[in-house]
Amino acid sequence: MNKKIIITAILLGATSIILGAFGAHALKKVLTTDQLISFETGVRYQMYHAFFLLFLGITNLVSDPKKKIVYLLTVIGIIFFSGSIYLLTTRDITSIDISTVAFITPIGGLLLILAWIVLLISIVRK
Repeated sequence: MNKKIIITAILLGATSIILGAFGAHALKKVLTTDQLISFETGVRYQMYHAFFLLFLGITNLVSDPKKKIVYLLTVIGIIFFSGSIYLLTTRDITSIDISTVAFITPIGGLLLILAWIVLLISIVRK
């Protein structure tokens, strides 16, 4: 489980760097300032949670079953939160309109918060 978590953290970290560079260079010319700020928020939260997963993968303070729960909450949360922000901010250039399911952004945020809470409870109880 730890290896899977660490590999996921590395992949999320690398893709956040790629997306951040893409946003700063290519998207800067086609997005509004507000859209670019939102896109950067998605990138920032993806990177924060890449570090979060890296910690999860190397800590011995959490049992494997709890690590799996935190891992799943985090990965799904990143997909919902950051992924929906990427799609919402670039819908004018990608023609992918997910505005009818934009409620997945706050659901993703809630999943990320729950991941932190489960981690906290797991460590406190140990």
